[in-house]
This record gives sequence, C-alpha cells and structure tokens, in this order.
Amino acid sequence: MTRVLITGFAPFDGRRVNPSWQAASLVAAEPPAGLTVTAAKLPCVFGGSIDALGAAIHASSPDLVLCLGQAGGRPGVTVERVGINVDDARIPDNAGNQPVDEPVVPGGPAAYFSTLPVKACVAALRAAGVPAAVSNTAGTFVCNHVAYGLGHLIATEFPHARGGFVHVPWAPEQVTDGTAPALEPTTVAHGLRALLLTAAGTPAEHDLKVSEGTTH
Repeated sequence: MTRVLITGFAPFDGRRVNPSWQAASLVAAEPPAGLTVTAAKLPCVFGGSIDALGAAIHASSPDLVLCLGQAGGRPGVTVERVGINVDDARIPDNAGNQPVDEPVVPGGPAAYFSTLPVKACVAALRAAGVPAAVSNTAGTFVCNHVAYGLGHLIATEFPHARGGFVHVPWAPEQVTDGTAPALEPTTVAHGLRALLLTAAGTPAEHDLKVSEGTTH
C-alpha cells in the first residue's frame, strides 16, 4: 500500500470554506484502491503552515505528499511545476502577517521543482473528466510558501517521499455572481484520486514528454 498525505488549507480572506480542504477530506474519506490516504488541514499562515506540514509528514510517514490550495478564478485543477523562494503577500494571512519580498527559507535555493510527474498527473485528471493544466506559478502567497516548503522538507528531511502542489478552483458556493469558474469539490476529488494513482505509479523522471507550456 502506498501511503499518501493530502493537505488542504483553512478558509482565508473572509471566505467560509476552502475547497482545497473540502477536496482533501473527500479523498481521504474514500481513497482509491491501493492507497492509504491521510488528510491534514494546514493553517493559512506563513511559517505555521510549513510547521504543520512537517508535523503531518512526521506523523504519517507518507510515500507521496499532495498539498492542495485554492486558486479562485482558475477554470480547472492546476498541477504546479515549481515553488519559488519568495513570500510577497498582497493580503494578510490568517494571523495578520503580510511579508513582502522575504525568503520562504533564508539561504535556500531559488526554487524547488515538483517531484511528481506533473504532465502525467494532468493527463490523469483530464482522463477522469476534470479540466486540468500544468501551472508554472503557484503565486507568492501561502500556497507557494507551502509548495516551496514541501520541496525543502523533502530535500532536507524526508528524502524517501515525493510530493507536489495542486491548485483547485473555487467551489460553486463561493461564486455568488455566477461569473467566475468553479468546480464541485466532489468533482475535484474524483480527479485527484486518478492523479494520485498515476503519481504513485509514475516516477517524475518518467513523466510524459508532451507540450504543456505557455507563451506568457
């Protein structure tokens, strides 16, 4: 059995829910065959989120770590290619922190690439009927903070694990005017189960060699 840790965030910026945690909970409650899945909710707080992630990895000793975050406005599930070593917050986190141009890890490398097969994961999501794409930016808020922090934890403390970050769209209940794209958390969870099965069986170095790049 492949052990999986899946994380989502607490609500932030005045929202009542966070679809990343909704989807993570659904996957953990009904994991795909062959995987054992533990879910952990991370605080939307600089620093504290990485501390909570490290504690969850220590507790569950996973083979795979999939961290989820909310990306309101994106039309599908986006598999992040890279986390960068910078915090630059447009809004405060849930503890009132608003770092500007500060490193996630002082002295750390400029970036960490996902150790999941990002293109194969996108293909698995699409095959499951879920709109998906590769993303080359996780932003500079707490999502990127965790994406980079996960890479640093794997590089320095948990070399046996592989992991990456995925953004999910708003849930329909968050879109009050009906104009922004949204996906039901159940739909997201369905796609994530397919993603996890693919990630479990595909090393990053055996990723699909297909174009998923962008011009800007």
